[in-house]
Amino acid sequence: MQLTRVLGVDPGLTRCGVAVIEGAPGQKVSLLHIGVVRTAAEESIDQRLVILESAIEELVGEYRPAVVAIERVFSQHNVRTAMATAQAAAVAMLVAARRDIPVAMHTPTEVKAAVTGNGRADKAQVTAMVTRVLALQTAPKPADAADAAAIAICQAWRGVASNRLEQARRKHAGTGAAVLR
Repeated sequence: MQLTRVLGVDPGLTRCGVAVIEGAPGQKVSLLHIGVVRTAAEESIDQRLVILESAIEELVGEYRPAVVAIERVFSQHNVRTAMATAQAAAVAMLVAARRDIPVAMHTPTEVKAAVTGNGRADKAQVTAMVTRVLALQTAPKPADAADAAAIAICQAWRGVASNRLEQARRKHAGTGAAVLR
């Protein structure tokens, strides 16, 4: 099975986790890059978004991912935090769209289930499994970096199969053939 290169993004304005991996369902996953893009809270939001865009553009240019996987923004009690997270996610989507790179969105529960086997795993469990799956000597820090790697792993392990099903659905939708559900 062919390996897929995935850029995982854990969106945030202050700390945006990013990780690039190569993997496939049932295959070992290799880490190519892991880190956090940081922006200063005292900067204006527009400048913070430019910094984030530049960093993601650089990663996409260097690693040429086949897909960009982003954690889906979920409703949070703090509207300000949810908005900042959504803005950061939109920047990653924009960078991918400019280069015709598919974007996959994964919920936190989906990512946790893919990496740990438990959709309610805590951050420590996710970080421990990311460390183990990627055969790292030390756990990635901060947690945003580990979360980005988990999102990328989720896409490599689960997203490839989901993408193939979606392509089959589209292909057969107009032919009168039975559509897979």
